[in-house]
Amino acid sequence: MSKRKSNDKEPANDKEPANNKKPECSLGESNCEWLNEIAKLRAEISELSDLVAIDALTGLFNYRHFKAVLQNELDRAKRSSTPTSLVLVDVDHFKSINDSHGHEGGNLVLKQLADICRGEVRTTDVVCRYGGEVFAIIFPDTHLNLAVKVADRIRQEIAATAVALENDEINVTVSMGASVYMKTSVIDLVDFVDSVDKFLYEAKQSGRNCICHIDFAELRTVTEIGAPERVMRIARD
Repeated sequence: MSKRKSNDKEPANDKEPANNKKPECSLGESNCEWLNEIAKLRAEISELSDLVAIDALTGLFNYRHFKAVLQNELDRAKRSSTPTSLVLVDVDHFKSINDSHGHEGGNLVLKQLADICRGEVRTTDVVCRYGGEVFAIIFPDTHLNLAVKVADRIRQEIAATAVALENDEINVTVSMGASVYMKTSVIDLVDFVDSVDKFLYEAKQSGRNCICHIDFAELRTVTEIGAPERVMRIARD
């Protein structure tokens, strides 16, 4: 899996359909008032579309976009037998960061973590702000072992990169939970996300700064991702 060299997928599509010809002024004027108005409206619609899908603080996709993309990927996994992996990322002791450095300090932490996540994934992967200090990374067409490898690289990069505040710098860690949705999975989006959230909870309970996920060997026989009996693996330094 190669590192991304540019930003995540843009929510707006810059390419016009091939049959969408540029309108021409019926009067043959080079500067047509109604064409200018159409262009202005199109630009405003494009901007509003971005605002609907983007988190204002981090520039990541928001929860609404996360749900839409994940549902599409789960449907595709069912149709094509290509797995979709999901990782949830939670900032450790975030309340203490806000208490010690104020909400602006907390915002700087979130922005830097968002930048690191974006910089370590492919253009086909989708990084979202799930809510508060929790991020989500959707890995389409990706087996769990590869998603965990990339996620753990992100975890280590976050821990190794100090966040520069106004008069100080702090080191931050994150906890992660990961799982995969396959053709044999029999749960819906809500239950799938909940199964990943349970692994995230296990990471928090296991000392933080680690990633918890189902054992890779267990995936060979598992037909229900998120089943009560789970064999867990923990990745940490």
